[in-house]
Order: sequence, then structure tokens, then C-alpha cells
Amino acid sequence: MSRTVEQIGMTLLRRIDPETAHKIALRMLRTGMASAPGPVTSDRLRTRVAGIDLPNPVGLAAGFDKNAEALGPLSRAGFGFLECGAATPEPQPGNPRPRLFRLSADAAAINRFGFNNDGMEAIADRIATADTVVPVGINLGANKTSPDRAADFARVMARMAPHVSFATVNVSSPNTEKLRDLQGADALAALLDGVMAVRADTPVFLKIAPDLTPQEIGDIAVVAKNARVDAIIATNTTLARDGLTSPQRSEAGGLSGQPLFELSTRVLAQLSGLTDIPLIGVGGIASGAQAYAKIRAGASAVQLYTGLVYGGLSLAAGIAEELNALLAKDGYASVEEARGTGRSDWL
Repeated sequence: MSRTVEQIGMTLLRRIDPETAHKIALRMLRTGMASAPGPVTSDRLRTRVAGIDLPNPVGLAAGFDKNAEALGPLSRAGFGFLECGAATPEPQPGNPRPRLFRLSADAAAINRFGFNNDGMEAIADRIATADTVVPVGINLGANKTSPDRAADFARVMARMAPHVSFATVNVSSPNTEKLRDLQGADALAALLDGVMAVRADTPVFLKIAPDLTPQEIGDIAVVAKNARVDAIIATNTTLARDGLTSPQRSEAGGLSGQPLFELSTRVLAQLSGLTDIPLIGVGGIASGAQAYAKIRAGASAVQLYTGLVYGGLSLAAGIAEELNALLAKDGYASVEEARGTGRSDWL
């Protein structure tokens, strides 16, 4: 798809309810209307995170393809890896609509989906049969009405382990009541024990919220180390609303996009000073320069989602290409060489 055609399509989609527009975009991907040559790569961009070889460090965050419906086309859109989900043991509809809001003036979005998904059985089957060319991971979730949410994470892990390159424990979504309570040290340790017991050899990542105190960040770093978590994803969406100007700024839910960039990068930099566990930077990435800033703050790889709403699917390849150029300009032969070199800028 040419950039001009993509821009026309995005203009039309922005005139539609955001959630409906997103479904149309996924349908277009499945039909091949947004074909692409494959992942962007180079000797400088190739990297290894938690034992997983990536053609480049630019990944797709969970939530874009919740139900693993378009993994094949997405794997050829320039990304170095994909994460689908969140998946819960049983299908669930999520929260009532409307539950997704564009904040165009802020280059942001607010969602309160509530883990709407087709359930782990359907999603696992789709992952297992998808024709993908980059590593694929799954975001683990818990059913809203479950009497034992920690057990839900282990159930999904056991079902998905044979089919994915990694699995992410997501206790940081703000849209399932009391889910973030599982980020407390004792609750998180118990939950991770259950997941680790059934993971087989699958790397396990932990996704944390940006709305944490330094003490809470330190506690999570210790728990993650003791549980032998393979990577930490920093961060999920935020409940903060500072500096927003869009009319939808007061909607309930998690805020993503440009307003999250500084907050999530500060959390990333703090974590980088507390742990040797590989970090994946997420939040407000819409350019190669912002991806590079995350890497220099301590990330081994990055993920994006909301930036695609405003930059289109071609943004993934563009970010990878720009990142390659920035690494070369500063004399770095690899992502690993650049990692953490700018951490002090965020402390």
C-alpha cells in the first residue's frame, strides 16, 4: 500500500467510531489490502531479548490484535515482533461501548475495553495456524468475574505455551476492577509462581503500570528477579490526565499515546537502574527518535500501538529505519551498545 493510499484510508477511518474503525482496519489487513515486504532489518537492528532473536527491536504492543486475527500480515508490516491479546480463559465482552476515544489534539487515546476477547481456546488456535515471519507473544489476562484471577493467568499460560515465543503477565490494565492490586509484592509473587510452574520453556514478561511510586517500582524489580521473569514491559496506560486539551480528556480508562511518553520513559529509566532484567519500553512512541530515547533510557526493545492510529501501519517500518540511521549516526554497532547510554537524562 502506498503512503498516499494509506493516508486517504486513515482520513476516512477517523470519521468513524474508533472501535468500528479499528475492526475495519483489521479486516483490511486480513484481506491483504495492506501488504508489506516484511520486517525491516540490518546487522545493527538485529537483537536478542530474553533468548528471542528479533530482526529489529520495534514491536507491536498488545491490544491492537486482541484476538490474533491478522498476525500474518502484521508480521510483514515492518515489526520485529508482535504481541496479541490479552487473552482470558473464557471469552468475555468487556465493558459497554463506547470504550475507545481518540484524543486527536493530544495525539492520544483513552480506552476502557476491559479485556474483551474471544477466549484462550480460539486465540491459541489462531496463533498456532498463523503464517508469521517474526516472533509472536501473548498477553495473559484474567476474567472479570473469576473467583481466582491469579489462577486464570496460569490457565492461559499453560494453554498458550506451545504456540508463542513469549507470554506477558498483564496485571497493569486499569480497566478491570482491582486488577492492579495484583502488582503488590506478595500478590505478584504468588501469581508469578503459578505462571512459572506451567510455562515450560516459554519466556515470561511482566507488564507494569506507569502510575507507581519509586518504592513500588523497587518492590516489583525485586519480585521479578526472585521469580526469574525474563523481561519487564514498561509501561501500560496511565490514569493521569495532566496537560490534556481534547474534549474527551475526562473519559474514564487508560490513557496512551504522546502524553504517556515522558512518564513511561522515567519509569523505564528507574527500572534500568534497579535490575539487569531486559526491559521493553512502551508509551508514546511515534518516531524513531522516541524509540531511540527509550533504548538509551534502558530498553532492549520497544513496542507501539497508539502511534499507529495517527501514523498508520507504515509507521513501524519508518521507526525501524529511522532508528537504524540514528544508531549509525552515533556510532553504535547494535541496539545493545546504545542501551542505557542516556538513562541519566530521565532521572
